[in-house]
Amino acid sequence: MSEEKHEAAGNGADESKKADKPTPSDDLKTTHHTLGDLAYTATTGRIVLHEEVTEDEKFNGRKAKAEVSITWYTLDDAEATERPVTFAFNGGPGSASIWLHMGLLGPRRVDSGDAGQLTPPPFGLLDNEETLLRDTDLVFIDPVSTGWSRAVEGEKAGEYHGFTKDIESISEIIRLWTTRNNRWLSPKFLIGESYGGTRGAGIAEYLQTRFGMALNGVMFIAPAFNMETLYHTTRSDLPNPLFLPTYAATAHYHGLHPDRELDDLVAEARAYADEYRAVLAKGQNLTPEERAAAVAKIASLAGVSEEYVDQANLRLEHTRYYAELLRHKRLVTGRLDTRFTGPTDRYNREQMPYDPFLVGTDGPYTAALQYYLRSELEYENEHVYERISRAVHPWSYKEFEGEAVDVIGKLGNVMRLNPFLEVHVAMGRYDGGVPIEAIEYTLDQLEIPREDRARIETKSYPAGHMMYVHEESRLRQSADLSEFVRRASRRG
Repeated sequence: MSEEKHEAAGNGADESKKADKPTPSDDLKTTHHTLGDLAYTATTGRIVLHEEVTEDEKFNGRKAKAEVSITWYTLDDAEATERPVTFAFNGGPGSASIWLHMGLLGPRRVDSGDAGQLTPPPFGLLDNEETLLRDTDLVFIDPVSTGWSRAVEGEKAGEYHGFTKDIESISEIIRLWTTRNNRWLSPKFLIGESYGGTRGAGIAEYLQTRFGMALNGVMFIAPAFNMETLYHTTRSDLPNPLFLPTYAATAHYHGLHPDRELDDLVAEARAYADEYRAVLAKGQNLTPEERAAAVAKIASLAGVSEEYVDQANLRLEHTRYYAELLRHKRLVTGRLDTRFTGPTDRYNREQMPYDPFLVGTDGPYTAALQYYLRSELEYENEHVYERISRAVHPWSYKEFEGEAVDVIGKLGNVMRLNPFLEVHVAMGRYDGGVPIEAIEYTLDQLEIPREDRARIETKSYPAGHMMYVHEESRLRQSADLSEFVRRASRRG
């Protein structure tokens, strides 16, 4: 066979392969359930995300790009146009929606225990009598490369691993679900946790400006609105005073302020914030007396030695602080929930080597979801369910090159465009990743009319980032979310 014929045969084989390649299609399973007086339908699996393709200024149709894992619950015998619907996602970036799904919102929840009283393997499932399904249908979305969401064969997942594409793709899933289920006239809500706050502010704005979809409300759980407030860098001293009240509360929780009331201690740390900023701004112009006073004040509030504060140059970077606080007990604290503690291999580590909170909750949540989806929702998928995917990194923030990642302007914009949008923000006193004061500081920067601030409600709980692992907080938070959805859903 000549080389030319050989090449032609090869091309024919390639074309045959392309012809045999299956077209991606939705893979969904629907089941019916009851929870006390609630009768509801659950649907779970993967739906295909398509994108419009234009080449050489010609429209070439819609192309399958990814298969997105999704679970939704609808109440039976309810009037769809009057029934609210809430779209839920977690953060990371790289996190699936497992945490909100199985910890707070869904009709079944994990039996995980709490700090100091974790449930041992093999864990378990409980009915969630406080499920938000009582007040709104629920749709849980796993972004591309999390959960069972994947790019389709031949497509690159990396294009979804960044700020803008992530917002656009999840917004498209929301638009698609709303259209297919004829829910454009339903009250609509978002709920996002952590980076889900970053994502949620962007999605709320995108839905409004791209699709004309006006929301009734957005619920933020420990939202990461402004990264400059959360990460200690040489370019900004902003986080230091914002984290100090969390350090004080953490030291109190672990018994290092036995003669102080928590609220008084936190109030003192908050009151010191302005002076703390001024101290850091002076830098080398501080007098020895001013520096000594600042060292003593920070050390007394944070529960660490003056020598440590002095060596840290007055700046207690949080992952180092969580390694230092209980070093004398040979323990590190959690970051996302500083009530949690755990041992480490060496006790001279500069930074915490792991987060005891994440380790303590990962097993229960993973086991519960895997069992629940297969056994109760009857969906089978043998691929790895990516709870917190490493594959999404490095995450692209190219839109923020040379500046801090900050989405509070997007939230402000959608609140100005939609005068009916209500906002709920939940915060944890022991959240050592996204402290209360960092969230409050960022909300204070919202550029909206003063009277519109009444549309924002904040709630704080005596727990951490996922405050619902704490039973008292879970019950209060469930009631707060329920009341918010009922109020913001009212017409007229």
